Amino acid sequence: MIVVGGDNLIDLIESARDDGTVSFVGARGGSGYNTARAVARQNQAVGFITPIAMDNLGHFLADKMISDGVNLLSPRSPKPSSLAVVTLTAGQANYQFYRDDTAERQVDLPLLQANFPAHGYAFHLTSLAIISGADADAWVEFFVQKHTEGIVTTLDPNVRPILISDREVYLERLWRLMANVDILKLSDEDLEWIFLDLDFDAACTALLAKTKAKLTIVTKGADGAIGYCNSLKITMPAYPVSNLIDTVGAGDTFMGTVLSYLSSEGILSQDALAGLNHATLSQLLAQSAKAASINCSREGCNPPTVDELA
Repeated sequence: MIVVGGDNLIDLIESARDDGTVSFVGARGGSGYNTARAVARQNQAVGFITPIAMDNLGHFLADKMISDGVNLLSPRSPKPSSLAVVTLTAGQANYQFYRDDTAERQVDLPLLQANFPAHGYAFHLTSLAIISGADADAWVEFFVQKHTEGIVTTLDPNVRPILISDREVYLERLWRLMANVDILKLSDEDLEWIFLDLDFDAACTALLAKTKAKLTIVTKGADGAIGYCNSLKITMPAYPVSNLIDTVGAGDTFMGTVLSYLSSEGILSQDALAGLNHATLSQLLAQSAKAASINCSREGCNPPTVDELA
């Protein structure tokens, strides 16, 4: 089973705006939540280890996960659901978050250790989970433990600068994760924030020097993605989007497809990742780009099924 840890929340997505009002539509979201659903829709066994609230919004979140085939691994929490307010500029998503003392923050090391399944072979961590607080420290400690045990560790920082109050502490946490990760995926925007004084090419070089990942992927939105593995470097153009609605969840869908593809091919292991060849890496990037494109043609995060990717 692929185990996913990270945020689960309600996206309040801007749907209309005029001089007097802004209207929003509520949608399920959170990077970890979206990634787990993307994996499940591609028929791979996946569990979500972050607690989900027991309030009405939590039921709204949990019910969809379960119907998609995601296993809820941790007990539900009496704390409220987190909220993200999403405004759009030319289809691009901008976020504000409300998540203090919410269900997804009720994480400590004993909870993670108790609820990680014995048949789990990969652990994915993402985004808001590593921002700050005792819960972030617990996630990092658990991630390092799993890597040491031989579990494939995967990371998508999905940096949210608006929530990062202490840049240096956050980066220290990120460097520790990068030293214990097998698959690392970042966006060009993540890269720009992490390596402030470097241009894109120099930042990629610095990233590869910093991480011990066996596979590193940098996504560039409409400009495609770059995959690095051993001495390989493959640039993959973006898959065409027939009708762009928004980009909400595109990166999560991409990441979920990376995990799903590797799992379906039987190569989601530390040893197999070290030996990825050109053909496999190219197909992996192409499939992930296609999935992200399909998601962008829909409102909010709505990852494709395995049949839609055939």
